[in-house]
Amino acid sequence: MSTTGSGAFTATVPVRWSDAGPTGLLSTGHLVTVMEEARVAWLLSAGEEHRPLITSAMIVTVDLTAHRHLRHEDGPIRVAMWIDGFRSVDFTIGYALTADGDDPDTPPAYSASTRMAVVDVEAHTLRRLTDHEKETLCAWSRSG
Repeated sequence: MSTTGSGAFTATVPVRWSDAGPTGLLSTGHLVTVMEEARVAWLLSAGEEHRPLITSAMIVTVDLTAHRHLRHEDGPIRVAMWIDGFRSVDFTIGYALTADGDDPDTPPAYSASTRMAVVDVEAHTLRRLTDHEKETLCAWSRSG
């Protein structure tokens, strides 16, 4: 995992044999799991002093658009991520999914986004993003 690539953070997620169907194509469900694994790695590693920035958020929406299919042999999958925007209680992560062997200039196989609402687990409510979280999210946007 690194902070290089076309996003604020890039993760490489392995592909298991069971993630592909009989045609060898990766399932959409698996790609959503790939996004989750990459997102969790990013948010848990990105805080100050190696503490997570945001530890409790729930998915509000997921959007996944195929530009070309990925196959089992295209793995591992490279996932570039950045912040597309944020509001008082939620933020949106943008994704570009590519095959690990793709040239960096190759357009993504899939583009995606997830809108995440920040949760106060103890109070069982949504909570507002802190000023520090907003500053960090702003720094992770593509416009920087």
